[in-house]
Amino acid sequence: MKIVFHENFLETYTSDPAASYGRLEPALELVTDRFPMVTPAPCSVEDVLRVHTSFHLEDVQRDSRVYPMAMLAAGATINAADLAMKGEPAFALCRPPGHHASPDSCWGFCYFNNIAVATSRLLETRQADHVLIIDFDLHFGDGTSNIFSGESRVTFWHVSGRNNTSFVQNLEDYLEGKKADIVAVSAGFDRHANDWGGMLTTEDYGAMGEILGRFARENCGNRIFAALEGGYNARSLGNSVLAFTEGIERTTS
Repeated sequence: MKIVFHENFLETYTSDPAASYGRLEPALELVTDRFPMVTPAPCSVEDVLRVHTSFHLEDVQRDSRVYPMAMLAAGATINAADLAMKGEPAFALCRPPGHHASPDSCWGFCYFNNIAVATSRLLETRQADHVLIIDFDLHFGDGTSNIFSGESRVTFWHVSGRNNTSFVQNLEDYLEGKKADIVAVSAGFDRHANDWGGMLTTEDYGAMGEILGRFARENCGNRIFAALEGGYNARSLGNSVLAFTEGIERTTS
């Protein structure tokens, strides 16, 4: 497992909860001691235009603080995807998040759809023929669903459940019999018991990491990558990111 991170992600680039001061520091402290760190570069305009319209790109470009951070987050997710294609699982500890960004619009603290940008690049460059996207954020990844609606090379699943046990079981049941060249994960940790969703434990995120890592090992040659989406309690976010990445590490190493 490798962590893709740039020190600029610590900057407060706007006033929303995803950009809040101190949000990423606990996670960074924990994973830095545990995994190799990789420094990404921003993505290209071409990468963005694979999934977003020029109108949307220009709209984001108008904000001189948000735009470079959004390009860097998408670039970090591309970097994680490239590592995963080599059989090296990777987690992009980045912001802003992306799964609420559709081709021509965005909301929910998102600007460019990081997972979709990375996935589309894999498909266009023919590194992968089929990508399975798993989203376990508290909120449905409507942007990702909109971008890949009707795209037979991408399968998208948003995990759901009435309680923590059924939620983790939903993920495990869904993966039964599935096949893909690579797994992409929209990793939102805002369903934690100490966050907005008030349901999952830190251990549940570790269990989901193990489930996804095992699936990647058995079906995808260890090709799995993830990008941070939600999670707004800095302490529980840090613990959950560590648990999730260690879960993947245990089942792919």
